[in-house]
Amino acid sequence: MPDNRKYAIYSRKSKFTGKGESIENQIEICRRALKSKYDVVDEDIVEFEDEGFSGGNTKRPKFQEMMERCRNGEFQLVICYRLDRISRNTSDFVNTYEELKEHSVCFRSVSDNIDDTSPMGRAMMMISSVFAQLERDIIAERITDNMHELAKSGRWLGGNPPTGYRSAETVGSMTVDGKIHKARMLEKNPEEAELVRLVFTKFVELRSITKVETYLLNNDFKSKKGNTLSRFAIKTILKNPVYAIADEDTWVYLNEKDMQLYGSHDDFDGIHGIMAYNKTIQKKGRSMKQKAPSEWIVAVGKHEGIIEGKRWVEVQHLLEKNRDKAYRKPKSNTALLSGLLFCACCGSFMRPKLSSRVNKQGEKVYDYLCELKERSHGLKCDNKRINGNELDRQICDEIKHLGEDDSELMKLLRNSQKSLNETFADSQAEIDRLTEKKKQYEAERTNLVKALTLAGDTMASEDIISQINDLHTKTSELERQISEHRRLMENSDITDEQYQSLADMLSSFAKTIDTLDVMKKRDVIRCFVRRVEWDGENIHLYLMGAESGGTDVLHSEPECECSK
Repeated sequence: MPDNRKYAIYSRKSKFTGKGESIENQIEICRRALKSKYDVVDEDIVEFEDEGFSGGNTKRPKFQEMMERCRNGEFQLVICYRLDRISRNTSDFVNTYEELKEHSVCFRSVSDNIDDTSPMGRAMMMISSVFAQLERDIIAERITDNMHELAKSGRWLGGNPPTGYRSAETVGSMTVDGKIHKARMLEKNPEEAELVRLVFTKFVELRSITKVETYLLNNDFKSKKGNTLSRFAIKTILKNPVYAIADEDTWVYLNEKDMQLYGSHDDFDGIHGIMAYNKTIQKKGRSMKQKAPSEWIVAVGKHEGIIEGKRWVEVQHLLEKNRDKAYRKPKSNTALLSGLLFCACCGSFMRPKLSSRVNKQGEKVYDYLCELKERSHGLKCDNKRINGNELDRQICDEIKHLGEDDSELMKLLRNSQKSLNETFADSQAEIDRLTEKKKQYEAERTNLVKALTLAGDTMASEDIISQINDLHTKTSELERQISEHRRLMENSDITDEQYQSLADMLSSFAKTIDTLDVMKKRDVIRCFVRRVEWDGENIHLYLMGAESGGTDVLHSEPECECSK
């Protein structure tokens, strides 16, 4: 069966120039290479150009568009002038190539004579993969060596200091050429250190991170950035060895956990705190993950500890014991408004809370509950719950009404069409005025050029040249304004056909929403709804593109309020 997919040419240049390997030259070379080997015509070729973008990473608009279209099965081959047009980073290139292979897309580089449809080309790709892996291994080894060197100094690496400390600059060693190495160390912040002690004390007393969170919230304790301390923030404080005083209890615990401990028993002086390196795995575009404690590199730091070793170790044991009972966010597989529904009283998210009850339709009953109310046990917010099953149904009904002529969204579309068409007309009138002005300037300039010829080499010629230059500047400014208005016209012209297409799409959603699964229903709702608020009496619905004010489209009924 013939492969009817198209061919993609990718070109990149870091600077806007017309010399050397310009975008045009790269594309022309790739076109000739394609036509010499494959039976292709111009219609089979799609060009992607990134000019003014570095090859240091793959965050380039046209490159990303090309890869997305490869994932969608549009291309059978990607060709470029040279490998470094794809990326100067070997591992980035290998990752790109692996993704192309995954979607059955071939690759060719003209200048490097690499074509993975041939055995030699595939061998070159394998060699590139080996070097990429070697590069990653060398980098990982360097990082580990650096961590060991840092452990010798016990210094702070910089960045945001943990709660309880501030970052202070210290003078380090002097190099042979007289330069002074500066380092950073943690310096205790007395007020924040008291908060850290309170967190540890309350956790030992209450045996629950959730209860500690409620206590801190209701007593108005805040983080160094002025935020309430979440469960995650509290757990981070409790687990961080930076607070532990380096004493006998800490020494025994760290050795029991088989951590890579740098330093001797004598370094644990009962004063300084612990510094742990190599704790996390950090990758671009991914959330940070903590490594196993056996991979940590631990040393006694230069800073003062806050929590005595015995108390810190006790807390670590309690955390391990509570791991199986750790807090999990309440979830509902059927709730549609998670992330869209807010409490109008305090501004917090309202989360679905599943119950064991079943309604008449055989659905499990869930309510939406204010997150702040739940965390503070009602002390900071007392907004009522709302029945989630009924609210979701009413929101879906509103989506169905959006395609009707008298709906808020259709009114918004009509107003937008009117506004855009007015903008189009205004821009056209301004272009006509500017064009007429430009003609006047050009006529004046023509007359001045004639006058300059007659003036010859006289003193008047300098004044004429100055006037010509001034008119040239004014003409250039008019051309810029005309170009800007044309751009506005291109973006503001909405035809009756486009308007009708939008209206038809709304009508289609209204007819099909009841047949969609939960995930698709959520997607549909997010197409039209920006935000939903519950104030205890009414639901305020904010549509996409609407002004900041909401519309009271729904009102609570007695059956919408859940039983307590």
